[in-house]
Amino acid sequence: MLKSDVIRHFGGQGATARALGITKGAVSQWPDIVPRGSAYQIESITRGKLRVEPAVYATKKKSGDLTDA
Repeated sequence: MLKSDVIRHFGGQGATARALGITKGAVSQWPDIVPRGSAYQIESITRGKLRVEPAVYATKKKSGDLTDA
């Protein structure tokens, strides 16, 4: 799940943060691919409009580029 897609869906970093119950700063610190835990939360909140692609996380985890935050 791409950070840019999430921010576009919610209408900005502030709106994304409010929807997830986190700070705007936390959203701004995400890498280009939303951390897995947040991605699953977003999939639930959006009722599947934004979906987690598990293969993206499996690939990133193997290379050590992404945390499970």
